[in-house]
Amino acid sequence: MSSSAQTDLPLGITTCCLTGFRWSGTPSGTVLPSPLPGTTNAVYKTGTNPRVAILLIHDLFGWTFPNVRLLADHYAAEANATVFVPDFFDGFVCPPELLIEERWAEIDLQKFARENSREIREPEIFAFAKALRTPEGGGFEKVGAVGYCFGGWAVFRLAAAEHETPEGNGRKLVDAVTAGHPTFLTKADIEGVSKNVPVQVLAPEIDRAYTAELKTHTFETLQKLGVPFEYAHFPGVHHACFIRGDERKEGEREAMVRGKNAAAAWMKQWLHGN
Repeated sequence: MSSSAQTDLPLGITTCCLTGFRWSGTPSGTVLPSPLPGTTNAVYKTGTNPRVAILLIHDLFGWTFPNVRLLADHYAAEANATVFVPDFFDGFVCPPELLIEERWAEIDLQKFARENSREIREPEIFAFAKALRTPEGGGFEKVGAVGYCFGGWAVFRLAAAEHETPEGNGRKLVDAVTAGHPTFLTKADIEGVSKNVPVQVLAPEIDRAYTAELKTHTFETLQKLGVPFEYAHFPGVHHACFIRGDERKEGEREAMVRGKNAAAAWMKQWLHGN
């Protein structure tokens, strides 16, 4: 892809996002026959823990991409949780072969960005997180959120202090979050995080969306806010490595495994016994 074509991509969507590699294996979860009460999203569900849930927010590859569902299966097993992967793109699924084969002319990325803006998708994401706390949605006592790329900004917003009750009695949308190579993240998102929601950041070294400036701002701001946080640096790899896990790219499969292990351990630490 030429450099001139790359500059035409919507802000935050880079060519690093747009190549993929299917892991081996078959997802073991199921697609729910109907949305959770109070939501409109189709959902992939895996795991059976009745007390602990993880909301996994996908990237451009979408909720049907095998890698995303395999990650959900890992989190369910390794963090002992019921994991939900909702469709937050309103039925849109980009055929993986278009991304893998770099057939850019067949993907309308400008339209995708318009139809899946933060303003459009944030209410759906909040509604889904709230539904998990209700009896009809499972009545989960602990809820974590993991988001990659597009989902990265979303988990910061789920962790926002604005969602807590004024009494500070622990009521919040989520109990812990993990953000991997976040896209569309703003300084205000980082500054708005609750000190009561532990934050984990998985940060590839090479990332046009999650810039050095934003990385520094994250590190400094979360310390000032008193937020329990973990910042994991992944040298030599690019944005999207944690979903793509392409063994043809040096160090990327290892980064994917390390990122998966880190996120699972973070969720297990904060969703069990805290």
